[in-house]
Amino acid sequence: MTTHFPDPTLPPETPIRAPSAVPIDDAVLPFEVSPLDLRGRLTRLGPALDELLDKHDYPAPVAKLLGEAIVLTTLLGSALKFDGRFILQTLTDGPVSLMIVDFQAPDRMRAYARFDAAKLAPGLTTGQLLGKGHLAMTVDQGPDMSRYQGLVALEGGTLEDAAHEYFMRSEQIPTRVRLAVGEEWRTTEDGPKHRWRAGGMLLQFLPKAPERARRDISGGDLPEGVEHDVAPEDDAWLEGQSLIATVEDVELIDPDLSGERLLFRLFNERGVRVFSSLPLRAKCSCSREAVSGMLNNFAAQDRADMVKDGKVEVTCEFCSSVYEFTPQEAGVE
Repeated sequence: MTTHFPDPTLPPETPIRAPSAVPIDDAVLPFEVSPLDLRGRLTRLGPALDELLDKHDYPAPVAKLLGEAIVLTTLLGSALKFDGRFILQTLTDGPVSLMIVDFQAPDRMRAYARFDAAKLAPGLTTGQLLGKGHLAMTVDQGPDMSRYQGLVALEGGTLEDAAHEYFMRSEQIPTRVRLAVGEEWRTTEDGPKHRWRAGGMLLQFLPKAPERARRDISGGDLPEGVEHDVAPEDDAWLEGQSLIATVEDVELIDPDLSGERLLFRLFNERGVRVFSSLPLRAKCSCSREAVSGMLNNFAAQDRADMVKDGKVEVTCEFCSSVYEFTPQEAGVE
């Protein structure tokens, strides 16, 4: 079953925020360009991205790729209007064989990547790092609700390509995504240090005018349940695609450029409105209680095999937190 993501803008009652020149990191900024029927989100990540990536000391190419996955997840997951989870996962045959980004509404993120260091080489593209496989996007609405999942084949392309493919085939909403990740070097008392920065933009064409809705070749109305089936050659959408194509990576990650100013650069001739930003934070959902519950799900012999040096030690793959249990606490008789 495919996922139908909520409208990427905030509810109508959300107050519009006055433009600000102050850069804001670790936040998603919703916006709309009414004359073109465009809506979208802009993500800027700084310290939270550092915290997610530095827990594992990834090689730079792996960190950058996982950073792109984190940005894409924030653009999609922050649209949830309920206390659920949005999970992005890749499973491929490339050097980076697994990535998981778990976004828990409204603002918590955690992420993990598995890679083969022997397969890493200088100059590999995103597509080469991923290889072939699939990308899964899952919405978990809680234990009492159904989970929805969309799958996209990965054939050596980028995460941007995968996002475009998903929205074209599953959502039927004209969509463009831009992702950028980079390192910023700063001079400190302890010498030069780097920190990760990332940014991304999602732009969608959601026409309100009836004349922009696409008709079938017989002149009939759209099929029942299809709300956003629009002609991709619409002039407004062509203009939107042209504008987002001009965004450079450095603009998305520039620490001195606020999201409002970037959006003004792009859409000032048409008029752009921004809404209250949505904060983001790096926060794992693991706990001693949760790990203990997981251990209880293992068979007795499996738990016994986990005992090393008189204790059971479990490390969270996401945040690297280590939990220690005595054999008795782990249910080993």
